[in-house]
Amino acid sequence: MRSWRRRMNVAFLIFALPIWCLSTATEHADNTVHNTEESGPDKAELQGDAAKPEPYETTIPRLLKGMEHGPLSQLTPGSYPASLQLLVRAEGEQLTLVLEKNEGLFASHYTETHYQEDGSAVTGAHNFTNNCYYHGEVQAHPNSDVTLSACSGLRGFIALENKTFIIEPVSGHDTGAHFIYRVEELRMTPGACGHGFNMSSVAPENHIKSPFQSFHSRHKRHTQQTTKYVELIIVADNREFQKQGKDVEKVKQRLAEIANYVDKFYRALNIRVALVGLEVWSDSDKCPITQDPFTTLHEFLDWRKVKLLPQKPHDNAQLISGVYFQGTTIGMAPIMSMCTVEQSGGIVMDHSENPLGAAVTLAHELGHNFGMNHDTPERGCGCRMTVDRGGCIMTPSTGYPFPTVFSTCSKKDLAASLEKGVGMCLYNMPEVKVLYGGQKCGNGYVEEGEECDCGEPEECMNPCCNATTCTLKGDAVCAHGQCCEDCRLKPAGTLCRESSNSCDLPEFCTGANPHCPANVYLHDGHACHNVDGYCYNGICQTHEQQCITLWGTGAKPAPGICFQRVNSAGDPYGNCGKDSKGSFAKCDSRDAKCGKIQCQGGANRPVIGTNAVSIETNIPLQEGGRILCRGTHVYLGDDMPDPGLVLAGTKCGDGMVCLNRQCQNVSVFGVHECSGKCNGRGVCNNKKNCHCEAHWAPPFCEKAGFGGSIDSGPMRLAADSVVITVAILVILVSLLVATVIIFLKRKTLLRLLFTNKKSTLEKLRSVEASRPISPIRTQSMYRPTQQRKPPPKPSGANIYKPSLLSAEPLLPPHNFHSHSLRRLPLYQPLHISQPMPVSLRVGQPTLPPLPVHQRLLPAHTSLSPPRVPPFLSLPRQQSSYRIDQFMDVHCHGNGRNHCAS
Repeated sequence: MRSWRRRMNVAFLIFALPIWCLSTATEHADNTVHNTEESGPDKAELQGDAAKPEPYETTIPRLLKGMEHGPLSQLTPGSYPASLQLLVRAEGEQLTLVLEKNEGLFASHYTETHYQEDGSAVTGAHNFTNNCYYHGEVQAHPNSDVTLSACSGLRGFIALENKTFIIEPVSGHDTGAHFIYRVEELRMTPGACGHGFNMSSVAPENHIKSPFQSFHSRHKRHTQQTTKYVELIIVADNREFQKQGKDVEKVKQRLAEIANYVDKFYRALNIRVALVGLEVWSDSDKCPITQDPFTTLHEFLDWRKVKLLPQKPHDNAQLISGVYFQGTTIGMAPIMSMCTVEQSGGIVMDHSENPLGAAVTLAHELGHNFGMNHDTPERGCGCRMTVDRGGCIMTPSTGYPFPTVFSTCSKKDLAASLEKGVGMCLYNMPEVKVLYGGQKCGNGYVEEGEECDCGEPEECMNPCCNATTCTLKGDAVCAHGQCCEDCRLKPAGTLCRESSNSCDLPEFCTGANPHCPANVYLHDGHACHNVDGYCYNGICQTHEQQCITLWGTGAKPAPGICFQRVNSAGDPYGNCGKDSKGSFAKCDSRDAKCGKIQCQGGANRPVIGTNAVSIETNIPLQEGGRILCRGTHVYLGDDMPDPGLVLAGTKCGDGMVCLNRQCQNVSVFGVHECSGKCNGRGVCNNKKNCHCEAHWAPPFCEKAGFGGSIDSGPMRLAADSVVITVAILVILVSLLVATVIIFLKRKTLLRLLFTNKKSTLEKLRSVEASRPISPIRTQSMYRPTQQRKPPPKPSGANIYKPSLLSAEPLLPPHNFHSHSLRRLPLYQPLHISQPMPVSLRVGQPTLPPLPVHQRLLPAHTSLSPPRVPPFLSLPRQQSSYRIDQFMDVHCHGNGRNHCAS
């Protein structure tokens, strides 16, 4: 009964939340728009001049060249300068705009595609206009921002300290007149984002030593300090093509202008957005586009994966649609999906006549791909733009004026996502050898024919580059790149990009290129380092991490029975997603751990926002007692992705991962076939190449080498090989010299080894016979000293001399230590008091091996036949230790499954 009541309360909250959200968004729109109407404009009102403010101000911008002013008409295609200055009057103030061409907006492999009526694709490179997109600032106004396109007049925004202006040309006028007005006056459709709300939190770092220490022995790289590059493709659907008057060139120009805005927004986060392609569906849509944003997103991402990605490599794709989505949704994108094959993209409704509106929404959805969440009030986000000036980009409901900056929460979310491995494809700089719109020395990009480019001469601080000629100075070899230091290439094997997480691989300088190789990471399905999980798109997904994200520190996955019981219901609180009809799907028993995440512990309520509620289920056990299962439900509308579902790539069993809401064998990724070619001495990276251990060479780790891969460079410094080579040469030369000396002196050595026996016997005869022997001495012989003469031979003393031909020893066997036997002659030792001549012509007998045993030595030397030789080495008695081995068994879990795996 208690569980039923709890679910009724949740249902009431879910029913009430959309009404509250919708009313809040409408209220926000009504309070911020500066017009005489009481409610926000309808979507249909955004066509033509209906979106223009009344009254509006006009201005005629002037081109400033030195001290002379000229008309804007002097800017024509093919003559757009790398930098320019403009004079614009706004609200009685003369503003001087200082602008630089956005040279990095178009990648070298940029292409644009549209379709003829018969469906055939027309793809070109540079056939619609030169680069006419600029970024800059307002002179004498600190902290100002300007983003403009000058393709057909000026269009963009001018942001000052406390006000922001929109400028756009007056259509149908050849006088150069432009509208200029406050951004607050721009009318648009207030709308909400439809992403899967899922705030991020950084899990405690695992300090267990990695089994692949050679790959992950360094600290994590500084992801915030490294510039990231998003290679973006923007697609316009057929409805957008029709809205722009079926003018392909106009559509392409609008899409490029949107990208120019987005690049400006993300520069503050050390992220550059470079267009690698534009596509206009001028004949018909290439995938189903409907008013249902969830279905449209799903269809577009499928089309991208199957059709677009194989034809045109890129990091992210966004759809600009002319279709009006249902409800208040104006955009949708999966959370934390940047660089993934399945979900790196989003959809954006072109909801404003000014392209700035679509640009803000695209930046918002791109932020969700990066892992940014909404700036909700309870998060306490800091934003340098007040609400009346638009607030920040990740605000849940975008209204007007448009936001153009990111909040502190967005920056924290981005940092946490990058540390987790989101955006693994963004660390390679796009090729810029042939920049779109032509090349220019001094623009900061090394283009074809240039050895370096450090900017204009007055701003160049690079000691290796001649800013005037864009050539290297003196004997400099390089001027730019992470593998360039003091104008010299760093040695091969120098670390240039550290691994960022348990699924990332480090990159090393090659010794031939000043730039660090493109980022690579472990192949999908490879076991995570130090974590019980599998890598997927460069991230180690686990149930535990997702529980911590939803419930905070101390949360952990619930027992398997929770997943099975809850997710078999097929309702909003327990399911495996939705089927093709939009109904909640029941989980099969084997797929239960791929449905709604079930946790235990953590905070009292979910930590992901006020619109997230707790779903608690008590499951009785047969032997008595209950298990508490904690799930979450986040209301974002029926067409929103559910953040409470287990993420793709999460381990759901031994050798099993969640994929498409099913628990599938990890072999579906092909990781075993790829790793098999590495001969057990390396791992497979995301490009299906072997990353070898430190002493083996790619591509197959079968020969000795310096580790790494053909993608990431060698792991060990080339200097190591020089040291090894020198050491080997020294050893070989030493052996050769020794061999030559032995060969030349062979007769002398043979004479010393085999003929010099007399001196040894004479040493034996000089042993003191009557000196007592201590049982603990280990010397093999004692030499008489000059201070103490040996005692005279007693009368009647007998000398026992064994027969040299006897096969049996006359003395009882003793325990002679092995090292003493090497120093003793092969004759039986004699107890003598006077030297006795022995003929060297007598052969040496072969004595049988002495048995090993221990006995006590007599305290005195006897004059009778000796039983103990005067030289004896006793073995040291070694202690015997008993080594006990213990095994610690660490068990996790509660209840009966204390030691469950």
